[in-house]
Amino acid sequence: MPDDVEHLPDIVFGTGGGRDLKLDIVRPRPLPAKPMPVIVWVHGGAWRKGSKDGSVGRLTPFAQAGYCGVSIEYRLSQEAIFPAQIHDCKCAVRFLRAHAQTYRIDPNRIGAWGSSAGGHLVALLGTSGGVAELEGNGGWPDFSSRVQAVCNWFGPSDFLRMDDGGHGMRHNAPDSPESQLIGGPIQENKDKVAKANPMTYIDSGDPPFLTMHGELDKTVILNQGELLHAALQKAGVESTLYVVKGGGHGFKDAEQPHHELVGMVRAFFDKYLK
Repeated sequence: MPDDVEHLPDIVFGTGGGRDLKLDIVRPRPLPAKPMPVIVWVHGGAWRKGSKDGSVGRLTPFAQAGYCGVSIEYRLSQEAIFPAQIHDCKCAVRFLRAHAQTYRIDPNRIGAWGSSAGGHLVALLGTSGGVAELEGNGGWPDFSSRVQAVCNWFGPSDFLRMDDGGHGMRHNAPDSPESQLIGGPIQENKDKVAKANPMTYIDSGDPPFLTMHGELDKTVILNQGELLHAALQKAGVESTLYVVKGGGHGFKDAEQPHHELVGMVRAFFDKYLK
């Protein structure tokens, strides 16, 4: 850990399913005089694996640039089906607002960034601000779970159209990650799918979006980024879609170096949070 960065691990931010939920904070050292903007990182892993741990390196450059970086835990689909995952994400945002003075953060400048399943969840954070049924009861009910900017890396946005390309992973299968997330085959549970789709909640009050998606992604195909971007634009939301040339899922084999893609994320958050 660099000397100019402080890591605060395993902070309990709320409860889910009767157990504690935790987050990690990575922030500048010493702390700046003014309250910091926040970037909340939400990990991927098909909603059934992955953890908040291991994101310190991803968030460290942002902390060095004056952000408070936050990596959050959420319940995976083997433990609880949707909407548990978005309940947990929203609880984390409410916790940050409730403890803004404690951690010297600006409650009016909170951004969300995630990849794959995490991209889906941050997109949902962005579009479902004020949707009561997705808030959950994990804690801090008197605070808002809205975010002010969203960076979605190759997340699903319309589950029922993930097999449009006819190649790669079969998302309509009863054991697909999406089916496991909602607790049944997606094509047979369209009402449940609609509640999980970020597309469902889009309106003109949504925050700015940056969606980055690999053109050759066969796990979450490019149409997911394209559909989300088009719907956001139609609603009058500031939205940018950046197609990563040569990139597969996770931007594997992308023509651009990874640090350039992260630089675009930094520029986006600088524009809307600083």
